[in-house]
Amino acid sequence: YGYCRISRRTQNIERQERNILAVHPEAHISKEAYTGTRIQGRKKLDEILKKIKRGDILVFDSVSRMARNADEGMNLYESLYEEGVDIEFLKEPHCNTVKYREALERQKIDIKISTGYDATDDFMNAIISALNKLLMDLAKRDIALAFEQAQKEVDDLHQRTAEGIETARRAGKQIGQKKGVKLTTKKSIEKKKEILKHS
Repeated sequence: YGYCRISRRTQNIERQERNILAVHPEAHISKEAYTGTRIQGRKKLDEILKKIKRGDILVFDSVSRMARNADEGMNLYESLYEEGVDIEFLKEPHCNTVKYREALERQKIDIKISTGYDATDDFMNAIISALNKLLMDLAKRDIALAFEQAQKEVDDLHQRTAEGIETARRAGKQIGQKKGVKLTTKKSIEKKKEILKHS
């Protein structure tokens, strides 16, 4: 499955679809526009999540398309990982679940201590278990950092946009459409002719 999402009218969703199909030509693409920042309420993503199963692959153009909120993104990532669904991010391949799984397997300390002394064995095996948990937490932290970076980029963009609007307003520039002025575009003229022709 490929999931494409845009949140602003100025963005082009076709680029994301093209990127996904270049790597996975057989992918079933779901596209969503103007959906806000929360995972909940993204109907197309919810549809995918209801039918996706172990062994399937869910592909995003980038981490920011899965979630802009780091906590929600990491929760969804871990949930899908536990279900056996592979996740791919074309722009951040180091965050792919395949890489995550490989990192965990490569770093895992696979030793069982058996000295014949229960207290010693329990103590040493507890240390090895704690080290494995630490390695898993470090791998999770790398994934979480990618989601946090995506969220920071969006937050920075909102801040820069607000500052730019304020700067323009202070310079006396018109922000948005003037009140009472009718906006006419080439497209609206063409569509109006088409409507009048057929009705």
